[in-house]
Amino acid sequence: MITNWLYRRARPAKWNAASLAGLAAGQDLAYACARHVARELQEGWSEAQAARLMDVYLQDHGVRSFFHRSFAWFGERTRFDGFRGLRGFLPSSRRLQAGDCVILDTAPVYQGYPADIGYSCCPQESAALRDGRGFLAALRGVIRELFERASVDSGLSGGDICASVSRHIVAAGYDVIHTRYPGAVLGHRLHPMPEKWRPPTLTPFGWRVYERFLAEGVLPDLLNERHRGGLLGAWAIEPHIGGPGFGCKFEEVLIVEPGQARWLSEEIPW
Repeated sequence: MITNWLYRRARPAKWNAASLAGLAAGQDLAYACARHVARELQEGWSEAQAARLMDVYLQDHGVRSFFHRSFAWFGERTRFDGFRGLRGFLPSSRRLQAGDCVILDTAPVYQGYPADIGYSCCPQESAALRDGRGFLAALRGVIRELFERASVDSGLSGGDICASVSRHIVAAGYDVIHTRYPGAVLGHRLHPMPEKWRPPTLTPFGWRVYERFLAEGVLPDLLNERHRGGLLGAWAIEPHIGGPGFGCKFEEVLIVEPGQARWLSEEIPW
């Protein structure tokens, strides 16, 4: 009963040209941060070092708060095998080794708008990562088409989209890794987050997360195979796949309007 009430009262933000430009500025900054850190990575760095460098870069470029702090995962940890609870996802002392695939993930709030990005890379040439990125590039088009269909077909739910994405991943010979995230989410809805001072938090998640979840209820804003209800709005979409010893993903904003779905940026994020 409570779940049904939350879905009924969910109110996606209305995005105009100015607010979409704000979203895009935050996403561009977050990806610039990830690319900068990817170029700086050196063997022997820990995940925690890489994540701290991302946070410092963002703060040096005007970020005052975070939807969540930066994450970095190296090598086999990009698959999330054996992670237990939220602590398993935190950047660890695991050090970068030659040939490791890397995922950098961050979610700053920039000038009142949230960004949430995931960037996959490898300091050396990796055929496995190249193939994974190629598959994700094709899947990106599939995801947009599924959301566009759902925007005009009330019989196609968010849960159906998630199930279809998982089938595509498995059919390509990969493991579905995003279902290992808390909430088994393929993505989550975004809302403006006006800049206001908040005391520092000891968790990796900023006060904006708790504020939003308390205000709106979490379920309608999390996209997983149990999702139902409206899909309009801005979504941070993060398909995450796994192969032998590695994982890779992208995460970027998808805008869903009546009869249309489009990526905030047409450029593939790598």
